[in-house]
Amino acid sequence: MAEGRGNRHHPRNLQGVLQMAVEAGSASEGPAPQEPMTQERIEFLRGALAEVCKGQMDEVEQMKQCLEVLTRDACRERGSDGDEEEEDEREEALEMLSELCENLDNARDLMKLGGLDLCMSRCLCHSEAGIRWRAAQLIASCAQNMPEVQFYLLNQGALQTLLQLTDHDANSTVRVKALYAVSCLVREQEAGLRDFLSHDGFSVLMRGMQSDSEKLRTKSAFLLLNLLTSHPEHKDTVLSMGMVQQLVSVLRSPHSSVHEHVLGALCCLVENSPRGVNDCRDPTLGLEELLNQRVQDLRGREESLEELEFCERLRAACFRGQAQEDSGMDR
Repeated sequence: MAEGRGNRHHPRNLQGVLQMAVEAGSASEGPAPQEPMTQERIEFLRGALAEVCKGQMDEVEQMKQCLEVLTRDACRERGSDGDEEEEDEREEALEMLSELCENLDNARDLMKLGGLDLCMSRCLCHSEAGIRWRAAQLIASCAQNMPEVQFYLLNQGALQTLLQLTDHDANSTVRVKALYAVSCLVREQEAGLRDFLSHDGFSVLMRGMQSDSEKLRTKSAFLLLNLLTSHPEHKDTVLSMGMVQQLVSVLRSPHSSVHEHVLGALCCLVENSPRGVNDCRDPTLGLEELLNQRVQDLRGREESLEELEFCERLRAACFRGQAQEDSGMDR
């Protein structure tokens, strides 16, 4: 009996749940002393299953129609009649695909239909920023929580393209959406993290935190904090890039939500790391004075409790011990 339960295939979607319910109700014998499902109930469930399957097929057809829009000849001379309308159609098609691919089954189906290849080959490099950022958004929708799609995209070289867009695209929305897609490919994904490291991804995040775009700065700092928290083994790589100096320079910019993530990243870099502590103690940075002032500014502000906690942790890790050491030397 235990072996039978261990081999049972659990349903992965709503169709599977309904199918299991129908099969359970149709079974003429079983160990559980339950009343068999009525024929009326079985018919109801079968009808529900048919509707769900029909809905799934309808969504596949919608995706095919969207792909037809995206595959139309894009080489027509720009400025011709209907050009703007065609761009609008492409943008709408990408938005619809992103919405449909929030469903994991649809994301897998889009991959099998060649939609991700089309997105990478035509849309990510499109001349119109509206197409590029919607393509990046679509990749993020498909990759999120979907290892099968993540591996496929990584094998197709998507991460390198997305990092280049994050780093160099002239449009800030494209850069933000590309970084979001990057995060979907590297967070909790070892293969993605290796690819990220091989393409100097931490340097891209460093430059992102120096951007004029508030959203890009915040998302870059958040991803840095997430990766350092999940993978502390890479902190030496990050420290060797001069990341402490760069993060402190960000802290000296006008106060914003990015500062909380920057302080969290600094806390990660000094934890169990003499090198990180020494970098923070560099007198030319003036970090101790900066932290003392920030603690005073944040106290009593309920919306800044986490940032305050990071400040106090960093100050304790880097400067309380130093004060004791200096006192001992004076004696």
